[in-house]
Amino acid sequence: MYHILIVDDEKIERRGIQFLLKQIDVEWDIEEAANGRDALERLKQKRFDIMLTDVKMPFMDGLQLIEEAVKVDSEMKTVIFSGYGEFEYARKALSFRVVDYMLKPVEPEAFEKLIKKIISQMESRQRTKEITEKGLSYVKEHALYGLLNGKSIEDVKKESGELVDIQEFEEIKCLLLLEFMGDFFNKAGVEFKDEILQVAGEDSLYLNLNPQQSVLLLKYDDVSDVKNMAQSVINYIKETYQEDCFIAIVNDIAESVDLEKAYNEAELLMEGRFYQPERKIYVSESTDMTGEESEHTNDDTLMKQMKQDIRMKDIAGLREHFGRLCDKYRNKTDFSQIYIKFVFSNLLKDIYSSMPKIDETQLNEEITQLYSVTDFKTIMDTVNNNIDRLEKSFGSSPSVLHREIETVKQYIYEHYSEELSVDALAQSVYMAPSYLSHVFKKETGQNISKFIKTYRMEKAREMLENTHNKIVNISYAVGYPNVSYFCQSFREYFGISPQKYRSQGEINEEDISLDQGSEITK
Repeated sequence: MYHILIVDDEKIERRGIQFLLKQIDVEWDIEEAANGRDALERLKQKRFDIMLTDVKMPFMDGLQLIEEAVKVDSEMKTVIFSGYGEFEYARKALSFRVVDYMLKPVEPEAFEKLIKKIISQMESRQRTKEITEKGLSYVKEHALYGLLNGKSIEDVKKESGELVDIQEFEEIKCLLLLEFMGDFFNKAGVEFKDEILQVAGEDSLYLNLNPQQSVLLLKYDDVSDVKNMAQSVINYIKETYQEDCFIAIVNDIAESVDLEKAYNEAELLMEGRFYQPERKIYVSESTDMTGEESEHTNDDTLMKQMKQDIRMKDIAGLREHFGRLCDKYRNKTDFSQIYIKFVFSNLLKDIYSSMPKIDETQLNEEITQLYSVTDFKTIMDTVNNNIDRLEKSFGSSPSVLHREIETVKQYIYEHYSEELSVDALAQSVYMAPSYLSHVFKKETGQNISKFIKTYRMEKAREMLENTHNKIVNISYAVGYPNVSYFCQSFREYFGISPQKYRSQGEINEEDISLDQGSEITK
């Protein structure tokens, strides 16, 4: 639609021009003014594409109107109407950028030809303008792309010359990396850029990078404002395209316009999708890099501990150490996805190697699937499921457990005179103390400490019955360096002191002694 203003003090002339315009196959928005003064007021209130004006009018003639109209809108096309006696007026009007003039009375064919010529000129100018804008837009995007790929601001200035306002780049304070699950931009279309700039503000800069990524550059970096704007972008994309958008935000871009560094930081932040896919916005936070080496060391220690847990069949310990490892990787995203997948695939191999029957095919399939997943939770679930399988395999191997418990019992039989602990016994069969205690009681019906005490008391009873050893010596022989504690334990077990137990048979009173003022029995 073209907006056109007819200016003439004669109403019949204005109606005649309207009639001629409506004969031309063009959509018009037509307004009228009876003199130059009224016309100028309309020009100040609304933009017109074409103005058709008479020369001689009251209050303000056509030449005065044209002179003032140029100041209001220099791009508007103007045509004047004049009689034969007003040619000098028409010639003067040409100096005011008047497109053309027509003599009265107006001939319909000539009028139509003139109007079509003006429309053709406007369309051609619009196409040229669009091409120019596209060209400038391309140059601008090319310059931005160069900055994101490491070019200095000085190199960009040299390449773009006067075509790009470099100051606009120097004002950038914040970079937002937008990332999508699939080939989003082919779905969204070219109008997506304009849509996002409307949401983010036209003062922003936008650039598509690849089918899944784009950047939004802002001239402000207030964290709360940026987060709110990012959330608005996410909401708009979800409502309009039913697609999830993830945004990484990097603030405080240096005055040197180091967009490459900012982009690399945003890419690293976007790794957060792997660890926390439920989040949509990832913001840079200051971290203490001094502890980085120790954290890596701790991670290595945890891996060794988990190997030991598997070897010792300590499922509780394995779960604890695995949970700690997951927390470290989940909360510290400077590890690459490939590294994480490598670590956890090795853990899977360790788990499989401790199962009674190793299914190499299944293991390879699980590792292949693990490397293809896109989030950390799936990796954790995969390993946890196999820890469950490992636990069941331990419980389903009674013959193995029986053999190990027999080994522990034999160790007690051979070393009852020495200091015995659950930790030492567990180490002898490569089990965790807690797990050994559990399976020992399940296998024997009593806990380890009670089993040891029972065996020691029975050995002490045998010695009291069959030897003439001093009670203090018997105490040491069955693993009790403290004789008083031995006597107390014997009394608790048999209901009688070692002295009285021996006195039921042949007694050698000389064997009776007392240590630390306490009862020393024979």
